[in-house]
Amino acid sequence: MAQKDKVKWDKKYTEMEGLLDRRPPSELVSAHAAEAPGRKALDLACGGGRHSLYLADEGFAVDAVDISTVALAALREKADLAHINLIEADLDTFVPDAETYDMIVKTNFLDRDLITRAKAALKPGGIMVVETYMADAGNEKPDSNPDFLLQKEELKSLFGEGFSVLEYREFWNEPHEKYRMRKQAIAVRKD
Repeated sequence: MAQKDKVKWDKKYTEMEGLLDRRPPSELVSAHAAEAPGRKALDLACGGGRHSLYLADEGFAVDAVDISTVALAALREKADLAHINLIEADLDTFVPDAETYDMIVKTNFLDRDLITRAKAALKPGGIMVVETYMADAGNEKPDSNPDFLLQKEELKSLFGEGFSVLEYREFWNEPHEKYRMRKQAIAVRKD
């Protein structure tokens, strides 16, 4: 599966104009980054690196992980590699080290098992932000795989015992995205 995913994402990043442009961070990332107990961060499915770049600018040492060589090459061009460590990995099997990170960010990519593995990598008191697309009758992308869409309030159910919800939102995605899609976002603290 890894090679198929790699080819898919490399093609998407190569062919979709503007996809790797620098963008502002998600609102929950910028709203809660200062609450992290330290300055070690993990950006899962980092893509063009909008969160990696933001967190590095905020003083974090960031591990930026993606399966796409194209995305990581684009990030390498924008990044101060003294603060951002690029990791090419298959996120279907990637397991971050336990209790290593003060902040973990995962946006626009839904892998429920990866969320579970990432929760274990968060230090006590650490902040995790997850934001991705959800099922909604108003979504414009016709070929969305329902397995990769959250159900109503599903993110809340993925963070039960051992986590405190700091903020939860449902909203329409950013105007720069190709299709109008409903999203969910959650910021939690590990107890």
